[in-house]
Amino acid sequence: MADWTGILNELQASRGDFDGIRRKYLKRLQTYTKRNVIAYYSGWLQKNGAPNLGINDLDKNAFMATIKGLDRTKGLDLILHTPGGDIAATESIIDYLMTMFDDIRVVVPQLAMSGGTMIACSANKILMGKHSSLGPIDPQFNTPYGMVAAHGVLEEFKKAHEEIKADQTKVFVWQPIIAKYTPTLVGECQQALKWAEDIAREKLGIRMFAAVTDAADKKAKIDNIIKELGDHSVNLSHGRHLSYAKCVEIGLVVERLEDDQTLQENVLSVHHAMMHTLGGTFASKIVENHKGSAVILQAAVTK
Repeated sequence: MADWTGILNELQASRGDFDGIRRKYLKRLQTYTKRNVIAYYSGWLQKNGAPNLGINDLDKNAFMATIKGLDRTKGLDLILHTPGGDIAATESIIDYLMTMFDDIRVVVPQLAMSGGTMIACSANKILMGKHSSLGPIDPQFNTPYGMVAAHGVLEEFKKAHEEIKADQTKVFVWQPIIAKYTPTLVGECQQALKWAEDIAREKLGIRMFAAVTDAADKKAKIDNIIKELGDHSVNLSHGRHLSYAKCVEIGLVVERLEDDQTLQENVLSVHHAMMHTLGGTFASKIVENHKGSAVILQAAVTK
């Protein structure tokens, strides 16, 4: 495996051939798996604040460009590293990928949060290592006070209602807290939370649990996953990292990268090459396939 330092040494020896080294390892992975490979990488960890780091409608064009020319009968390994993003764009991308490929494995080398977890739930299976994490799927809203999780808002309003109902003097405590939200925020949170859960529930049934023939068993499995991924009171934080072990515990179909050392080495080589590119260039998002077809966004250069 070309580890973090190994990739860095290669970059130095090649005088910064970021594209060539990334593509070498993407091709090496495809040669091993005999499956199509597309890597979707956001640079939110390196370039926080740059535009379009989250999943958005521009990404559909990137997937269209990188899927063109592939033999879709070979399935898809989607290597995913994202903080999540717009729920409508996430649903649209999921539907597009499911239309294009009958067999999808989502590979998570490090983080696939929020909308990324929803994409993972639409796959036939998920590949994770000890270093990998998914996250809760409850949507977030941008407010003047920062990003807030939909389920957290609903829990807060519920608690305010209960405390004020029990003790009218509590209105003075809750008034400044509730006043920071817009009048429609609660309704928007309810709709967005249901939307995210409905997407995940439907896609889990179509792909990951398609082979489960007992309807009651299938529903119970999916219901438990949705509760674990969508309930803010269970996860405590929208940013909570859910490990491989936790994902298995809640019932997702997950395979360990460590069970195939060659596969893990190839995946992590791609991951390190991608992360070096995001950290060492102006690239802020990369969508790239094993044939070298890529759409790369660049963060604006500021003085």
